[in-house]
Amino acid sequence: MEGEIGSRRVQLSLGLRIIGVGVSGIVAIESADLQESLKPFAMFVFVCRGELRFEVELDTGVMSGATIFIKEDLKISDPQVEILTGILSLCALVGSLTAGRVSDWIGRRYTIVLASSIFFVGSVLMGYAPFYSILLAGRCIAGVGVGYALMIAPVYSAEISAPLSRGFLTSLPALCISLGVLLGYISNYVFAKLTLKLGWRMMLGIAAVPSLALAIGVLKMPESPRWLVMQGRLKDANEVLLQICNSKEEAKLRLREIKSAVGIDECCTDDTVKLSKKTHGEGVWKELLLRPTPSVRRILLAAIGIHFFEHTTGIDAVVLYSPTIFKKAGVTSKDKLLLATIGVGFTKTLFTLVATFFLDKVGRRRLLLTSIGGMIVALAALGSGLTTVEHHFKEKLTWALGLSICSVYTFAAFYSIGLSPITWVYSSEIFPLKLRAQGVSIGVAVNRAMNATVSMSFISLYKAITIGGAFYLFTVISILAWIFFYFFLPETKGRSLEEIEIIFNPSSRSISIEEGVNIDKKPITVK
Repeated sequence: MEGEIGSRRVQLSLGLRIIGVGVSGIVAIESADLQESLKPFAMFVFVCRGELRFEVELDTGVMSGATIFIKEDLKISDPQVEILTGILSLCALVGSLTAGRVSDWIGRRYTIVLASSIFFVGSVLMGYAPFYSILLAGRCIAGVGVGYALMIAPVYSAEISAPLSRGFLTSLPALCISLGVLLGYISNYVFAKLTLKLGWRMMLGIAAVPSLALAIGVLKMPESPRWLVMQGRLKDANEVLLQICNSKEEAKLRLREIKSAVGIDECCTDDTVKLSKKTHGEGVWKELLLRPTPSVRRILLAAIGIHFFEHTTGIDAVVLYSPTIFKKAGVTSKDKLLLATIGVGFTKTLFTLVATFFLDKVGRRRLLLTSIGGMIVALAALGSGLTTVEHHFKEKLTWALGLSICSVYTFAAFYSIGLSPITWVYSSEIFPLKLRAQGVSIGVAVNRAMNATVSMSFISLYKAITIGGAFYLFTVISILAWIFFYFFLPETKGRSLEEIEIIFNPSSRSISIEEGVNIDKKPITVK
């Protein structure tokens, strides 16, 4: 039965048809080849919606345009703009580090409720914000909620998805983030027509409504079956698996694998089991950081590395400061700046959508290396275009303006087709079950730290080394990222979460880093 299920493939072919993408980020899909994914997909749409709502109008899309009006209304300086932009990510770092332990304690589902509630409070404060200090406080509170959301959404979706559709399902939050960025850009354009004092407050405050809806809607979702098994609740876990699997046989197989990973006898049929070490996160940090096994050490390196490079390759500079980049390139009208920025959001959304269809077919590794390769070319071209514009600031060079704008769109496209979704898919699926929540939280903490570093320093950076020089620096970092990914990130597509640790074991010499499969064609078993 294991071989039979393992041999099935989800063919995301041209026959797959998008029926509709709603404002809530729910994508309806019609394809016979996706039958295996339909049940977990139905359960997952609220998480996808949650990611959309957490990112829409705040961390990326809205802040890129809202800062123009906030700076004018509140009379703040460039350093204050940098702090305002980056503080959310710093607070998200704190949220992500605590979210792992919390999710092991109260469960994945209620952690999403908590994240939504925190974000709601932050959004209300930002929408009210009569002063810079209150706006900053709202950003801080919302940041904690974002940290929780970024940690728990990929963990939950990875734990509830089937192996062959996990890449597709776990990448959907990235699609929703891109949709959120696009909607944020569009809302900038729409709300910019309002009065100065009302416009940016509407941009930031409106996110409170959907975050409240998510907190209520998430209660309809099932709990993660893997978390339930860690608590010894085998009957509850089996009931959830029956909801999200296509057959009783598949549910039994997945339950058996999860029990084996937790250390429960596979033949145990009790409704509840009293575990000698009931997992609420105790001892996990020691196993992750102080006494990791060789495979855990390699997993941690891969997770930290991919999160580190996601932001140090320059995406925040492009998305958050795209109006500034376009202005430097020669676009002066506010309307044209915002419209050009909408193009960035549309490009990200379109290519993230493409990536979700190919993650389980092409694989994580190939898409990732292709993505970084395209980003390197785009960043080098953007650096050249902006440098040329700066050196000829007295004359308008149409070709340099066109090169800069096209390079921004090309960079956004290649980032969205690989690095953006794969960062969250990969880091959420490689950790062993017991270490997953805290392991992912470490990755998210690194992610937010790098996001904050780039967000809070980009203006100072380009003033120090020119804006073209800043993108040349991102080009060099992207080259280092390609080398790192090539040597340290093996393929994981098609493997169960319980099997993936074996791929990272240095003693597993017969495992191909390119395909993540056994070269000797012997079955991989979970001990």
